[in-house]
Amino acid sequence: MIYVYIIDDSAVVRSVLKQVLEMNSDIKVIGSSPDPVFALEKLGKSERWPDVIVLDIEMPRMDGISFLKKIMHTHPTPVLICSSLAEESSETAWVALKEGAVGIVTKPKIGLKDFLEDSAVYLGECIRSASISKLKHQISAPSPKTNGLDFTKIATTDRIIAIGTSTGGTIALEDILTSLPANSPGIVIVQHMPEKFTEAFANRLDKICKITVKEAKDGDRIQEGIALIAPGNKHMEVVGSGAQFIVRITDGPLVNRHRPSVDVLFHSVAKHVGRNAKAFLLTGMGSDGAAGLLEIRQAGGRTIAQDEASSVVFGMPREAIERGAAEKILSLVDVPSEILSQ
Repeated sequence: MIYVYIIDDSAVVRSVLKQVLEMNSDIKVIGSSPDPVFALEKLGKSERWPDVIVLDIEMPRMDGISFLKKIMHTHPTPVLICSSLAEESSETAWVALKEGAVGIVTKPKIGLKDFLEDSAVYLGECIRSASISKLKHQISAPSPKTNGLDFTKIATTDRIIAIGTSTGGTIALEDILTSLPANSPGIVIVQHMPEKFTEAFANRLDKICKITVKEAKDGDRIQEGIALIAPGNKHMEVVGSGAQFIVRITDGPLVNRHRPSVDVLFHSVAKHVGRNAKAFLLTGMGSDGAAGLLEIRQAGGRTIAQDEASSVVFGMPREAIERGAAEKILSLVDVPSEILSQ
């Protein structure tokens, strides 16, 4: 059983969230509070500490970010942000992830009750993913190393790097991309992320990376020094266009309950790029990307899965490893140098 505590200033949200979460037989809400000050008082007297805290951001007396910082120092606990502010201010959501939150659910201001009820399965998966996450990697990820490679001599022609990730992936991607030189091979990325968050995420990375990072647009060319991130709620595929590769951005049905789906990207990479591809399946819950990684390996591409020790959630890499899809199993710190190696 996963025990959950809800902190939200709306009595309606607290009530509906409790009902919705407990539609999942393995989840029990053990309490709720209208703001973090009440929550700290209540939790301090509780005999059972929650496995996961569901936290709003904008609340009276103490905001969610301040509470998050405090709880991570005094009693580290998986925290799932559930807030409309996360959609309005993606920078605030990013700060929450940097401070240790393991996931973001953006709730609408209109039709909230229907949204929560329709999202029972999704919210259940978010809670399960949060409950098994490794906070130490989320809070303090190690700095990637590059094994002394000479960046001026990296050959990048015609190689494409494909990366798929979910829970814990935002921080992992920052660690990886900020360590890459400007002449890195072209990169395509699927990160399971809410709609409207990917553009701000890409823009933030672009400011701190030597390479260009952008939210992908339909028809964007994959080229040296550029990382394209699939837009939230859209699939991204790689296709050939003459002597070049471009991305196609489509709607399409959910795949493995996700859009964007890592498998959609990896299937297209296996089909159109084959042996010129190198694919990485990183931290995340579930199996999305495992089948596609195997296809890339069978097509002659190089395939890598993140190891358990450095994964926030080992679900996706483990599934790939068990299927024989991963040619190598690497720690997060070794991924940048593997991207750059021949």
